[in-house]
Amino acid sequence: MAKRKSHMQWSWVIIVLFFTLSIVDIRFGILGFACMAAPMYHALKGRGKIHCSSYCPRGSFLGKFLSKISFQNTLPKWMRSKQFKNVLLLMMITLFSFSLYHAGWNYRNISFAVFRFMLASFIIGILIGIFFKPRSWCQICPMGHATGLIKGALEKE
Repeated sequence: MAKRKSHMQWSWVIIVLFFTLSIVDIRFGILGFACMAAPMYHALKGRGKIHCSSYCPRGSFLGKFLSKISFQNTLPKWMRSKQFKNVLLLMMITLFSFSLYHAGWNYRNISFAVFRFMLASFIIGILIGIFFKPRSWCQICPMGHATGLIKGALEKE
């Protein structure tokens, strides 16, 4: 397979643009679904976690802007465990599902739910990146973990 070019040098612009547009008009919050769908698309195409290493706007932002202020500590082993990642993934899916359910079929409410979910995970990623290494969130990211699970399932077939 040909080596893919990494877009990590500039993809942070996408997440900044997403938050800026969503603050200006919450209806742009719906674009957060693209951020969630992109890693799934790559995983289902058999590319595994290529999104995490080559495209992810959140990872790009964390790596670019937190390197100077990070304490550079290693993420605790228990946080890197499969059990922790499974619990985090399940918790995120559950919370996001409840948010979407309570949004009903209202476009603005759905957009706000997606924006709020993206913002909360972004803030958590920043905090983890300050206390630990800048891209520590990437080690426990529910989307990255889900793509790894998809890759494993596809390899078993």
